[in-house]
Amino acid sequence: MTYPKINNLTGWLCFFIAAVTYILTLDQSASFWDCGEFIASAFRLEVVHQPGAPLVSMIQRIFSAFALGDVTRVAYFMNVASALASAATILFLFWTITALAKRVLVKANEEITSAKTISIIGAGLVGALAYTYSDSFWFSAVEAEVYALSSLCTAVAFWGILKWESQAEQPRADRWLAFVAYVIGLSIGVHLLNLLVIPAVVFVYYFRKTPNPTNKGIIKTFLVSVLILAFVQFGIIQYSVSTAAYIDLFFVNTLGLGFGTGILFFAILLISALVFAIRYSIQKKKQVLNLALVSTVLLIFGYSSFSMLIIRAHAKPNLNNTNPENAFTFLNYVNRAQYGDRPLLYGENYNSEKIDIKETGKLYRKGDKKYEPAGTKSDYVFAENTLLPRMYSDKPEHVQFYKSWMGFDDSHKPGFIDNLNYMFSFQAGQMYMRYFMWNFVGRQNNQDGQVGENGGGWLSGVKPVDAIRLGDQKNLPPSIVDNKAYNRFFFLPFILGLIGAVWHFKRNQKQAGIIGLLFFFTGVAIVLYLNSVPIEPRERDYAYVGSFYAFSIWIGLSVIGLKEWLLKKMTPVKSAIFASLIALIAAPLLMANQGWDDHNRSESHLARDISIDYLKSCAPNAILFTYGDNDTFPVWYAQEVEHVRPDVRIVNLSLFTADWYIDGMKRKQNDSTPLPISMKPSQYAEGTRDVIYYQDFKIAQNVELKQLMEVLLSDNDEDKITLQDGSKANVLPTKNFKLSVNQREVLDTGTVPVEDAGKIANSMEWTYNSDYLTKGTLALLDILTHNNWKRPIYFSAAMPDEQYVGLNKYLYSEGLNYRLLPLKPDTSKQGIFEQVNVKPFLKNMLTNYNYGNIKYANHLDRQSADDVTMFSNMFNSLIGGLINEGKIAESKAVVNKYYEVMPLKFYSMRHLMSSFYFTENLYRLNDLNRANAFINQSADYMKKELTHLADVAESKKRLSSERDVHVYMTYLGQMVKLTQVYKQTKMSNKLEKQYNQFMTRFSPFLGS
Repeated sequence: MTYPKINNLTGWLCFFIAAVTYILTLDQSASFWDCGEFIASAFRLEVVHQPGAPLVSMIQRIFSAFALGDVTRVAYFMNVASALASAATILFLFWTITALAKRVLVKANEEITSAKTISIIGAGLVGALAYTYSDSFWFSAVEAEVYALSSLCTAVAFWGILKWESQAEQPRADRWLAFVAYVIGLSIGVHLLNLLVIPAVVFVYYFRKTPNPTNKGIIKTFLVSVLILAFVQFGIIQYSVSTAAYIDLFFVNTLGLGFGTGILFFAILLISALVFAIRYSIQKKKQVLNLALVSTVLLIFGYSSFSMLIIRAHAKPNLNNTNPENAFTFLNYVNRAQYGDRPLLYGENYNSEKIDIKETGKLYRKGDKKYEPAGTKSDYVFAENTLLPRMYSDKPEHVQFYKSWMGFDDSHKPGFIDNLNYMFSFQAGQMYMRYFMWNFVGRQNNQDGQVGENGGGWLSGVKPVDAIRLGDQKNLPPSIVDNKAYNRFFFLPFILGLIGAVWHFKRNQKQAGIIGLLFFFTGVAIVLYLNSVPIEPRERDYAYVGSFYAFSIWIGLSVIGLKEWLLKKMTPVKSAIFASLIALIAAPLLMANQGWDDHNRSESHLARDISIDYLKSCAPNAILFTYGDNDTFPVWYAQEVEHVRPDVRIVNLSLFTADWYIDGMKRKQNDSTPLPISMKPSQYAEGTRDVIYYQDFKIAQNVELKQLMEVLLSDNDEDKITLQDGSKANVLPTKNFKLSVNQREVLDTGTVPVEDAGKIANSMEWTYNSDYLTKGTLALLDILTHNNWKRPIYFSAAMPDEQYVGLNKYLYSEGLNYRLLPLKPDTSKQGIFEQVNVKPFLKNMLTNYNYGNIKYANHLDRQSADDVTMFSNMFNSLIGGLINEGKIAESKAVVNKYYEVMPLKFYSMRHLMSSFYFTENLYRLNDLNRANAFINQSADYMKKELTHLADVAESKKRLSSERDVHVYMTYLGQMVKLTQVYKQTKMSNKLEKQYNQFMTRFSPFLGS
């Protein structure tokens, strides 16, 4: 069999292995985070969040057809699309590695020996399969996200440039360069990360065209590659749209023509210029110019997938982010305007003094006949600035983190060196190298490791040096050894990658440098460009998979390095076989063995179930306010795809600040009637009432919400204050709100049952909890004012407390949601979780809810494990509420339900904490056997955790995590008191002895 046939067949074998792996471990429905939004938007061809992924939506829509009308299978087949795209990535990675290896080992026109064939194919197998089973890539491969198709675009583009390199001297070889340009253009409609392959592509071209490269030429090529990257990122993607928008502004506002005429003029002008320039390059035989122009045209062709979003925006779909139907809203869309800007090369620190505000541009919105001013873009002017500002966010939680991480006091002003230290220690170290090590060194667990020392560590501890302790698991705590994400690679894939890189640089510096450039731009360069803030809501390892792709190439090439090292002791064929087997075992087989259990999502469907649970919690025709990704996107999926409870109106408060979103809420969606929003479009248009600040007018009494809304929405100057620039603005004159309650309306609508009529308050009075109103809060208050209890109002229990706008004492838990009820507040109760609407809560927990197979699932990811704690807290709240009402039989039924659906193992410290309150409820119900069993289990768990922490403290002469010690010891002490209260003497003595033993061990490190 010839080498080309072996190469092709083995590549398809890799595809088959990867496809089978991903389909077997596939999530069976929607996953958490963005997946629900992507599935819903793809199914109905709607507009996802900025900067959009239209090509992904169109491809996923095709795959949804395989569900054959079964809407419950739509998400599965969209997940299959990701699996197959990921498998195709592995296919092209294999061919990339073999092309690189062949280029080094086999000279032109030389016959390929058996030993070289085995070495080349072995390298491809090892590298491709190592990437197959790498942590971050595998995670994205089994869910309907953009990153699978994004990786495929990167793989195809890089493979395409290598195909050009191998045929560069042949006629029409440049068609491969055109192909690469088109793939990169298409990738814009997938994810912008793919653009980072451009510098590597440029260097392949340079080295192929320059037999004797110079340092000066390399520097020039690097600068050219960055300029080309900037041209695509800014020139094509952003400034082309910006230019079209402002030309349209001129044509409409100055020349008085219709909307879109300027865009049409710009399109004709651009097409004419490109046609003329291409004809000129052909006539003058300017090959490089022709190639650049044709590539530009193909990039634009690929970018044209975004036209789908403009077309669909005009159809006013339910999910219509930014409503990119005209030039300026589309410009905001591609510019990611709603996410704001971050300083990159020069800017402020978190505690730089703000001394002025400067205008940076004007905003426009589409009016009836013209584009209208929508305010101005402005930035603060700071007294102190620095190069490479990395600690720039002034959000209190970020400021606290900066100080804690860097050890700053309140008066310290960070300088350039401080920012560099932060960049290397946190952004590059904690937020990149930790992810890199997860993939090729090992992983401690699936806990959030963005902050602190222990969570999400690389190995058995925080630092790689702890690898020497991997063989001794005797004293490792259950939070590690019982976690399916405890993956031990023993540094072997990492070592192989280093061997491959060293061999590559020794044998072919130019080629290795290209891979190094790909590794840099898709890894460290992203760290520099993103300049991310700390305390992200989720791990961000998916952003760096391109660099893991590049490193996997070196893992593959390690086969040849090992083979050449072993060549002295064996025949070439035997050494090639032996090297391939060693590398296969040390990387892909080991990674597959360790990673299968924590990447297998085939038995868990919590995201789907919980999204349906959110909707089932609501009464008919309800309004459900949500806030975050995981209480919104899966719910969108349930409604838009599976048509669950289409009568419920989902209102995402984080989007409610946008005029386009309020517009959508005023329209009918599915079976949900428009929301009772009285505001006119002119009162909430972009640039109008974006923020209304509080100014204390010393109003003692609570102000009726209707009267307050009249002031807030007034366009009369006497209802406004004059700002420093002379303009007028509405202000919030009081934080003391009041909403009068019509008892008859409340009873007639079924908001409160007749038997509870005596609990209805004459009015709801509360204190607003912020110093300003956003446009979204204004719309929420508008709904409260005009709803008249006709539609039930719910708030997701998963949102931050400030989003409840101070209404806490009128919110009653019914499970996953809180219902707004006009009942007289019980002043004896403190905290929102103690207010329970028992009857619907009981029905939800016992009948309506499904629990995503969390009791029997093979593995729960971090988000699912967190939701176990959430469900546990809900059970505790309901059982406590039932006991307080004397409903003992119902309490016991809920306890039995807990044991039926909830896992009895502990997934996290938070889960352990929630189990304490469950145990207390068991004691209150006199269920001593179960209570004592829980106490025993908790005590054993904490004993192992504390033993590990004490061992580490005594070996290092310091505590590795004082917080963990404090939490565990506090709960151990509470368990002692609990068992004493319920007269469990034997258990109490055991726990007290355990508590005293650990206090003795930890006292030298606690300072007391």
